[in-house]
Amino acid sequence: FGIAAEESFVITTTNRKEITEDNFGDLVQDGVTLYLLQSVDQTLLSATKERIDFLPHYDTLVKSGMYEYYASEGQNPLPFALAELIDNSLSATSRNTGIRSIQIKLLFDDSHGKPAVAVIDNGRGMTSKQLNNWAVYRLSKFTRQGDFESDHSGYVRPLPVPRSLNSDISYFGVGGKQAVFFVGQSARMISKPAESQDVHELVLSKEDF
Repeated sequence: FGIAAEESFVITTTNRKEITEDNFGDLVQDGVTLYLLQSVDQTLLSATKERIDFLPHYDTLVKSGMYEYYASEGQNPLPFALAELIDNSLSATSRNTGIRSIQIKLLFDDSHGKPAVAVIDNGRGMTSKQLNNWAVYRLSKFTRQGDFESDHSGYVRPLPVPRSLNSDISYFGVGGKQAVFFVGQSARMISKPAESQDVHELVLSKEDF
């Protein structure tokens, strides 16, 4: 690696967790991408890319993009799909100490690419591992594992409020992927964890499935 004998360095995961003798067995596994840095918070000189491999739940292949339940009840499924798309934002901003900002933009200008629905929030953000966990269909958001930690570790159910405000819409982790592929052909999630300078991006496409 061209490291001088007197030069110090650290090895971290993509979530900037430093690899030590104590946690080596837990963090270093097949397929894990590691960084060799001068310090844990060093700015990356270029973007890194890693492929996420997981066995999709069969419903991902069979039911993604289908809102047959709502349609069978005689209701227009599109509002339910849009509600699912903002569920991540509701969850991400639930602990904000200041204003909760959630924007929904409908983009139809072909000069900027294909039409899209964009949901933007000022929440706490997700790490690359948490984005990976979101991609796994039918994995409850309260039991997902991110570096052996729940994405919602320490979660306390809010006081009784309208369900639409406490991010319990997709409690069982099904709706987000259904909504994405009901509305369009692919999803691009861009997220910056509040405690990190790294920006993580996840792309899921119907073509890949």
